[in-house]
Amino acid sequence: MGSFSFRNLIFSLVIAILVWGSSIETCNARRGKHWRNRSGTFSSLYKKKGKNHGHVEKSKPKPKPNNPLPIPEEPIAPVQKGLKFNVLDYGAKGDGNSDDTKAFQGAWADACKVEASSMIVPSGYEFLVGPISFSGPYCQRNILFQLDGTIIAPTNSKAWGKGLLQWLEFTKLVGLTIKGKGTIDGRGSVWWTNSIFDDPIDNEQQLLVPLQNITMTKNPQISNSLDGKMPSVKPTALRFYGSFNVTVTGITIQNSPQCHLKFDNCDGVLVYSLSVSSPGNSPNTDGIHLQNSRNVLIHTADLACGDDCISIQTGCTNVFVHDVNCGPGHGISIGSLGKDGTTACVSNITVRDVNMHNTMTGVRIKTWQGGSGSVQGVLFSNIQMSEVQFPIMIDQYYCDHSSCNNHTSAVAVSNIAYENIKGTYTVKPVHISCSDNMPCMDVKLTDIELNPIPKGYHMYDPYCWQAFGELYAPTIPEIDCLQEGKPSSSWDPDETGCAL
Repeated sequence: MGSFSFRNLIFSLVIAILVWGSSIETCNARRGKHWRNRSGTFSSLYKKKGKNHGHVEKSKPKPKPNNPLPIPEEPIAPVQKGLKFNVLDYGAKGDGNSDDTKAFQGAWADACKVEASSMIVPSGYEFLVGPISFSGPYCQRNILFQLDGTIIAPTNSKAWGKGLLQWLEFTKLVGLTIKGKGTIDGRGSVWWTNSIFDDPIDNEQQLLVPLQNITMTKNPQISNSLDGKMPSVKPTALRFYGSFNVTVTGITIQNSPQCHLKFDNCDGVLVYSLSVSSPGNSPNTDGIHLQNSRNVLIHTADLACGDDCISIQTGCTNVFVHDVNCGPGHGISIGSLGKDGTTACVSNITVRDVNMHNTMTGVRIKTWQGGSGSVQGVLFSNIQMSEVQFPIMIDQYYCDHSSCNNHTSAVAVSNIAYENIKGTYTVKPVHISCSDNMPCMDVKLTDIELNPIPKGYHMYDPYCWQAFGELYAPTIPEIDCLQEGKPSSSWDPDETGCAL
C-alpha cells in the first residue's frame, strides 16, 4: 500500500512538470507573435546607463553649428485610424446655393469625440458655409479634416452681422491636420469693392515716384458683380488659435476678404504644398499671417496675394520658411511691429530659397515709431528677385496712413543677415532706414547682386540711415552707406524687454 502511494506520487509529479513546461512554451509562443522588444524611450535610457549602474558617461561637447538660428523639425503626421464623418451624411447638399453650415457643425461635433477621426468634405461638391468655429479644448487629438471639395463663403451681408474677424476658425486643438486637394474660396471681391477706400495703405507706396506721363492709381477698383454693402470688418478665411502641432497641406485658399491663413498663439505649425491666390490689388490679403506663434515650418508653397505673402508679427520665434514662390504681393515681412506704443518681440527667423516675382518689397522688417521690444536673429538667404520694387528693406518709420507722429523710442533691430540676394529691382535695391535713438546694429550684407530694370518709376541708389554692420564681398550696386562697427549710442539687446 505504501509502495503504491509512492508510485502515484512520482507519477503525479511527472504529469505536473510536463503540463508546466507546455504552458511556458505556449506563453513564449504568444509573446513571440504579438510582443516585440521596443527600442523606444525605456530601452534608450537603459542603453545610456549600460553597466555603470545608473551613472551616465559624460559625452564630448558638440561643435557649435555655423548657423546659430534653430530650425524647427518637420513633425511626423499622426496615423489616422479613427472613424470617418462625411458632411453629406449630415444633410449637406453641396450645390453651392444651400446653406450647409449646420451639416458641417454636426459632422464636427461627432468627429470631435473620436481620437484620430476624419471629417470628410468630398470632392465634386461646392459647399456654402457661413462663419463657423471648429472648437476644442474638449475635442480628441489628431483629427483629420479631409478637404477635397470646395467650401465657399456667403456674399450676403446678413450672414456676417456687423462684421467678424474670421470665417473658418479652429481653436484649442491638438494634432489637427487639414489636407486634401480642395479649395477654400472667400469670394472676397464684394468686400474689396465696398471697403477699398477704408483700408490702410502700405507705407512703401509713398516711395514710388512715377516718371512723366505715367499715371498712378492709388486705390485701384476691383470688378465685382455682386451687390450689397458688406461690413467694414473683413474676415480672415482660415484661422487657427491656441492650437498645438497643426498641419495644413495640399489645399488652395483663394480670394479671402482679408488674410488667407492665420496662426495665432500656436505652437508647432507645419504648412506645405499650399496654394494661396488672390489679385495683386486686393487690399490687405496677406497669404500667411503668424502672430504669437513658435516652432513654425513653412515650405513648398505658392503664394500670390495683395499684401505680404508671409507676415511675421509680434511674439513669433523659431520660424523657418523655405522653397516658397511669392508674387504678386508685398514680399515676406517681419512686422509691422510696435504700433500705438506696444512692445513687440521677434527672434530666430530664417527665410531661404525663395523666389520673388513682381512684388512691392522683397524681404523686409517694418516697425512703427514709439514702440519697444526687439527683432533679433534674422537670416534672409538665397532669395531670387525678379522685378521687385524694393528687394532689401528695413523701415523703422513705418506708417500705414497719410501721417504719423514722431517718437524717440523704437523697436530695436539687431543681428540681421542678408546673404545671396540676387536678381532685378525697379525702384531701389536697398532701403535701410533706422531710428536715431535705436540704430540698427549687426546688419550683415553678403553677396548682393541686384540689377535695375526701368518700369516707369524714378530709380534710386541704395539708402541707409543709422544702420551699422558689415559688408562682405563686392556688391552690385555698390552699397557704401552701411556704417562699420557699432553706433556711439549703442544699446544692449538684453535690455529690450524680450526674452530670447
